[in-house]
Amino acid sequence: MTSSESLTKFGYKFGQNGAHSARSMMLAELEVLFQSTAPDVLQEQYKSEICDHNLLDKPTVKSRKLTYRHLVDLYGLNADIALFRVFRMLWPLADEAQPVLALQLALLRDPLLRLSQDFITGKPLGEQVVREDIEELLKARDPARFSPASLKSFAQNINGSWTQAGFLKGKARKTRVAPALAYPNVVFATFLAYLEGATGERLFQSRWTALLGVPAHQLTEHAISAAQLGIIDFKQSGGIMEVRFNDFLTREEEEWRHE
Repeated sequence: MTSSESLTKFGYKFGQNGAHSARSMMLAELEVLFQSTAPDVLQEQYKSEICDHNLLDKPTVKSRKLTYRHLVDLYGLNADIALFRVFRMLWPLADEAQPVLALQLALLRDPLLRLSQDFITGKPLGEQVVREDIEELLKARDPARFSPASLKSFAQNINGSWTQAGFLKGKARKTRVAPALAYPNVVFATFLAYLEGATGERLFQSRWTALLGVPAHQLTEHAISAAQLGIIDFKQSGGIMEVRFNDFLTREEEEWRHE
C-alpha cells in the first residue's frame, strides 16, 4: 500500500479542512477554463487567464484571486502534479464524463467533501438527501468544531458538488440519482487504485470504482473501450486482469508507489 507521504506527492490532500468550506467544486468555472486553455499550459497561464484576463467573468479582482485559489485547492492546476496531469489528459476525451471526473479529483483533494462520499454513495437511488444529514456527518467527530452557520454553508457546498456531478438532483429537496459516466471515469478510478498500490483485479475493487456505482461488467467494458483507443493497456484472460497506465507517471513517480 502506498504511503500517505507518497500519495501527497501525487496530489492527494489529507487533514480536516478543504475548499468546500467556501465553495462547491466549481464545475462551471472549470469547464470554461479548460475550454479556453490548452492541456499543457503552465500553472502561471491558468492564473493569468483567471486573475489578469478575467476569463471566468468575476466582478472584482479579489473574487478573481479567490476563484483561482479555490480551483488550485480543488484541482491543482499544475502539470507537475500527477493527479492533475492525468485528469487534464482525460478531460477532453468524453464530455459526459467531465462532471464525475471533476468530483473524482475534488474528493482526493478536499477532506471535507470526502467525508460525505460513503454517505452519498450508500444512498439508494430515488432516496431523498437533506442538508441536515451532511451537517451531522461534518460534526460527528467534533461537535463543537463548527458553528451552526458554518455547518449549513459547508453542507450546502457539498450537496452542490454532488448535484453538479449528477449524483443528486433537485434544489430544495435533493434525490439520489445515477450520474452519467464514460470510460475516462473508469480509467481515472483504476489509476487512483493503482497509485494506492492495487494491481490486477483489485484495480476494479477500490472505493474509487465503487464511487461510480456500476456493476463489474460495465467497468470492464469501459476499460476495454479505453484500451481500444490506446489510453491504457488492458488484458483479461482466465479471470486474470492486467492494466498498464503507459506514460501516466514519470519514472520518479513510479518509484513513489513503492515508498
